[in-house]
Amino acid sequence: MKQTRNTPSINAGSTADIAFLLLIFFLVTTTFPNDKGIVRKLPVACPEGDCSVQILDRNLFSILLNNQGALLVNGEVVSMEKLKEEVTYFITNNGGGLCGYCEGLQKELYSVHPTKAVISIQSGKNSRYKDYIALQNTLSGIYFELREAYVQRTFQKSFLKLTDAQKKEVVEAYPIKIIETAL
Repeated sequence: MKQTRNTPSINAGSTADIAFLLLIFFLVTTTFPNDKGIVRKLPVACPEGDCSVQILDRNLFSILLNNQGALLVNGEVVSMEKLKEEVTYFITNNGGGLCGYCEGLQKELYSVHPTKAVISIQSGKNSRYKDYIALQNTLSGIYFELREAYVQRTFQKSFLKLTDAQKKEVVEAYPIKIIETAL
């Protein structure tokens, strides 16, 4: 007589279900890093005709980023810290004396009002990306600090606790106006 052996078997149907549930669990609970970029408002398209805007020389602050990563302002090499100081003076100058919230030095070479201040960045074709991003971060930081100081002086609370109308007022007080060109 022939003996038959019974080999135990595992039901693989539930194993696939468990693997699928684990996959869903990890997809739901995993956080993916958010890619962050440089937040800038792009200009609206010019409908037709001449859309050029005249800017007074005193309202234009020119920064040149050369291929070696050096910053040139008015033909002089400046450090990032010195640039931060100069741009802050430029924006808050109050050259026209009409800015009630500015504490500027009222120099003739700097801007008339923060809403008129324009920063021009020119970068070389072979400028390093990290230098360009460092410059952009510095400029963004300057505007962030100016806006935060305005919020503290005017509203005595955090920017996050402001109403939409108050946030709009802050952004209009210190608008970011940056022109970028390549050499």
